[in-house]
Amino acid sequence: MRVLILALLITQTIFAADVLVYGGSAAGVAAAVTAARQGMKVSLVAPELHLGGMLVEGLGSADINNHWFQNDVAVGGFAAEFYHRVGRKYGVDGPVYRFESKVAEAVFDEMLRVPGLRIYRGQRLKEPLPSSVEWGEGKKIKAITTEQGNRFTAETFIDATLEGDLLAAAGVSLTWGREANRAYGETKNGIRAKTTHAQFQVPVDPYKVPGDPTSGLIYTIQDEPLGEPGEGDDNIQAFCFRLCLTKDPANRKPFHKPANFNRSQYEIYFRYVKAGGKLWTPSARLPNGKTDLGSWHDLSGNLYGMNKAWPNGSYATRERIYQEHRDYIAGLLWLLANDPGIPASTRAAWRIWGYAADEFTDNNNLPRQLYVRDGRRLVGDFVLTEHHTRRLNPEPVPDPVALAYWPTDTHSVRRIVRAGAAYNEGFVFDDNQWGPFGISYRALVPRRSEATNLLTPTCPSSSHVAYGAIRLEHTFMSLGQAVATAATSAVQHNRQVQDVDYAELRQQLLRDGQVLAVAGVVPKPPTANPAPQN
Repeated sequence: MRVLILALLITQTIFAADVLVYGGSAAGVAAAVTAARQGMKVSLVAPELHLGGMLVEGLGSADINNHWFQNDVAVGGFAAEFYHRVGRKYGVDGPVYRFESKVAEAVFDEMLRVPGLRIYRGQRLKEPLPSSVEWGEGKKIKAITTEQGNRFTAETFIDATLEGDLLAAAGVSLTWGREANRAYGETKNGIRAKTTHAQFQVPVDPYKVPGDPTSGLIYTIQDEPLGEPGEGDDNIQAFCFRLCLTKDPANRKPFHKPANFNRSQYEIYFRYVKAGGKLWTPSARLPNGKTDLGSWHDLSGNLYGMNKAWPNGSYATRERIYQEHRDYIAGLLWLLANDPGIPASTRAAWRIWGYAADEFTDNNNLPRQLYVRDGRRLVGDFVLTEHHTRRLNPEPVPDPVALAYWPTDTHSVRRIVRAGAAYNEGFVFDDNQWGPFGISYRALVPRRSEATNLLTPTCPSSSHVAYGAIRLEHTFMSLGQAVATAATSAVQHNRQVQDVDYAELRQQLLRDGQVLAVAGVVPKPPTANPAPQN
């Protein structure tokens, strides 16, 4: 009986706050810390055990000053503080934009030590998601409930997940995938008539029996037509792991062959090298000789089209997709270092590398999260589109709360057959038509008729193309700071989030170091097709 009473007490626990942040991303950390610093009682409810999103999950090379343009001028406020704190960890008096995941996590953990902030790790919304939200009067969320049965109340809620799970639970208008170009009068959305970035540099036969379309397709290739260029679909950018590897013998753990390794799944790599393709190899990009290996090559770790179910998937579905990606990349790393079907020079280059033993120590040294480049996106009263991202004569944003300073960068969404060869479809990396643009406050709040105390820094109301320019970790931190400041204002003045006074919000953000605009035009790149890094 005592155990039963204890269980009932646990499932009825209530945690009250002024501001509740759901999601342990970099934006979530920024939002929680900012609101607490502004005097709010804050609950950070995180599905994750490790807080900081991709910055603590392998993405150690920030997309700051790593191309032909210098975009550090857009980094202010909380984001700038984070990079300066990272610098101090390395004995540098200034910001450091390349760092180890364990260092980023240590910095975030220090920043999270703020009076008024309580952290609840490993707490996911109860499924089905709508059952996790309790409503009050006037389209105002009253509470959320997690799988453990914990009930959290707050005056204002922030969804800082990349998937938009709290937004979905609240039933606000959402989208995912690619809009048709005609939806917003864009030119770079929808199915691409021609994909040039990260496209195969050599022809790779896609059929199980070379030259025989009736034999079926090899692994990683989808059996579907190109479709009508410019039309929309529900495909999303490919995911990958940001791999932290090392060749330091004292810190290196050898690549291991997974128990369920299936060599046939890597047939595309063997055909690629036979066709004359050059496989990617590691290089030390981070302090202490570590890598941040992403997937921006023609044949990389991106599993195009194999994550389509992620945005709206259940936790079980996402776990399956994560495990498929994990098994595949672990097998690929072993294969590149050991399989005789890989050129000897490539194997030699890979064999000196291994997992960094001091990273992701609770997950066999692989990141605990996939690099989720796409989830759900809010559809609000204001939608950021390609027109706002233009280099010349952009459509103005009258109420910016943060600044995006990055090309319209969206990875391919699928791998299909075109002209009898493997073809990556969907990459957009605009190298000479884009410019920095303000991110509208109205893009971060749902329609008044749907929810009046809910905001998001990570799932802005934006088209697929515009989101590609927003989805950077330092931008997410800036947006986290922005929505937290707005949430504080809404609580203090007892206002709906749609009624937060923008002039007051702007002034507070500027006082706190946020960058809302930059002067000048981005210079054109010195080369035709610079490689994206994200």
